[in-house]
Amino acid sequence: MREKQKKPSLIEAISINLKASKEISRVCPGLFSSLAAANALEAVNNYLFIFITARLLNELVGQCRVGKLIQWAVFGAIAALIVELIVRYFHRRSQLLEEVSGEAIERLYMEKLFSMDFADVDKHSTHDLLAQIRQNERSVGFGFGAVPGILSDIIYSLTSVLSGIGLTVSLFTSKVTADGPLRLLNSPFIILAAVLILMGISYLAGTLNKKAESNWTHGKELSAKSNRVRDTFVKLGRSVLGAADIRLYRQEKIALNHIRSEDAYGPGGAVDKLVLSNVGVLFGLSQGGQMLFTGGAYVLICLKALGGAFAIGSVTQYAGALALANFTVFNLFGAAGRLTANASYLKTANRFFEIPNLMVQGTIPTEKRNDREYDVEFRDVSFKYPGADTWALRQLNVRFKVGARYAVVGENGSGKTTFIKLLCRLYDPQEGQILLNGIDIKKYDYREYMDLFSVVFQDFQLFSQPLGANVAGSADYDAGRVKTALEEAGFGERLKELPQGLDTCLYRDFGDDGINISGGEAQKIAIARALYKNAPFLILDEPTAALDPIAEADIYAHLGGIVGDRTAIFISHRLSSCRFCDEILVFDAGRIVQRGSHEALVSDKNGRYSAFWQAQAQYYKEDR
Repeated sequence: MREKQKKPSLIEAISINLKASKEISRVCPGLFSSLAAANALEAVNNYLFIFITARLLNELVGQCRVGKLIQWAVFGAIAALIVELIVRYFHRRSQLLEEVSGEAIERLYMEKLFSMDFADVDKHSTHDLLAQIRQNERSVGFGFGAVPGILSDIIYSLTSVLSGIGLTVSLFTSKVTADGPLRLLNSPFIILAAVLILMGISYLAGTLNKKAESNWTHGKELSAKSNRVRDTFVKLGRSVLGAADIRLYRQEKIALNHIRSEDAYGPGGAVDKLVLSNVGVLFGLSQGGQMLFTGGAYVLICLKALGGAFAIGSVTQYAGALALANFTVFNLFGAAGRLTANASYLKTANRFFEIPNLMVQGTIPTEKRNDREYDVEFRDVSFKYPGADTWALRQLNVRFKVGARYAVVGENGSGKTTFIKLLCRLYDPQEGQILLNGIDIKKYDYREYMDLFSVVFQDFQLFSQPLGANVAGSADYDAGRVKTALEEAGFGERLKELPQGLDTCLYRDFGDDGINISGGEAQKIAIARALYKNAPFLILDEPTAALDPIAEADIYAHLGGIVGDRTAIFISHRLSSCRFCDEILVFDAGRIVQRGSHEALVSDKNGRYSAFWQAQAQYYKEDR
């Protein structure tokens, strides 16, 4: 639900919505120009019909000149045809653009997430804010997605009101020619009073409609939880992953109970009560005000017509134009209410888009070395996550030897993954320095520094795209290098079985010709992707977690060939992998408490590593 905040003024609301429209136009060009043209011309076309009809009626009850009647009829038909064709063109174009505008708006969020500092992407508060924005859009219907519709209504209503004024000015300026009390209608004071009364009634009806729209928006907010609950539990019926659990444990009872208990739209629900109370009354009063305006306008038109101020055709012009203008004034106030309400939700969205990038990007280019001689050192590095009270890493000092293989071990929460995130500069330390060839890494170009690392995280991501593109991270790639990387990662035999080879699509999101792969196969592809990048540092976080023992043994047996002359860092809970490494770093409570070779650390019976090893020793005994 939207958090409580100060309601923006109309001027502020207009500014906020226009700013949002500029952002939408950037990712969906042509949308608002098409909507503006379609709605403005459609509004004008309505009054064009009224104007032509009035001219024809005046001619029929007047001189009845055949030539003039034909001229007006032909002019009206051609004008209506041209305007209608243009309106239909822009309507069709705007409909096509509106269909893709939702995806275009999603691109705005995607672009922001991709450009945001990882530290902010990794925050729970960022994702909580994004979830709140999504809920506003789905449950209440406000946010970026509401901007095109609201602005369309405003453009149509404004154009219609201005057109109506243009066609009714002569109603107030035409003079009554008949003798008698009707001549009072020629008095400018009477005319001014009539105008003010009609405007007042229209304003009151519009204000009531705006208030009703505002309260209706509040009602939608009351239904937000209901929508969220229903959306969550209705999806269970379509769930493939949870289908077995649902049936075995009769979990549909929980789902149906929540759906019934959180029905805000049902009889006696929050929205139902709102409609029966002030919302219904306000909408009724606003409709009554609209009818009162129409009745008052008709009285004025009839009285002036009786006094000979204009012909019968003009009566239809004024009656039709005023009725239509009054209706659009009514809608204009409603649109203004939605504009103001939407601004409050856009403020929440803007909080997301205005999250600043605070990480220093640096300007120094990294050295381009064929010998991979990149010296990295952690010097008294300490780090705590934003909002945390405890240090994730504390006074860390370590220097990597070029081309060496390191294992990083420790219990969960000991700081292993945080260590890697700092090394890759996904985060910056609060204390100490990380140096590359003796220079603080903050001074290097951020993108170039990150290009020094090939990493396979535990939560790696593969896309429903061809195998070759997944490995290369691009649609254009060196097929020979991709095959070599897949073979080194242990995927060679599976590759030979694929009829389309590297063009085989992973998963079936976009077609039935894709293949589903196991967790172990996915992990091999992720390792191949890291090898294909060919960065000086290779980092594998639990690289064999999803592999069977045979595949794991095969990976480590070929470790030397896979790593080559890279500096390699392995995070693993399987200590058997540590025997293949030159040095082991043992983490505990954010510090390195031991370091050395496997043999040296195992022989230290009082050390943490020996305790880990003894606990797992039963799994590593060689077969006799």
